Amino acid sequence: MSDEESEEPEEPTVELGEGPDVEGAPLSRVASRLTWPQTKSDVEAQEGDAEIRTPDGPTSLSELLEDVDETYFDSRQAFVAEIEAAAGRGPVATE
Repeated sequence: MSDEESEEPEEPTVELGEGPDVEGAPLSRVASRLTWPQTKSDVEAQEGDAEIRTPDGPTSLSELLEDVDETYFDSRQAFVAEIEAAAGRGPVATE
């Protein structure tokens, strides 16, 4: 390995823009903190207070789970699909 390959880049490869902050966490981040399968009550106990980004602004996961009829999520994809259906899809509100 040469010295050039082991050096860290001096600047980040992707620059972050200067824009309004987005409130809440991405649903994918919350879903990645859980292990699957999960029951609805376990998800609420572990991450219920998490604020999720939605088109209507940040919403607690507990509120979104109230609109979900499923009581058992066999996979991360099933959980994300149900929460997206409850939250809606679209542009996320900013400050």
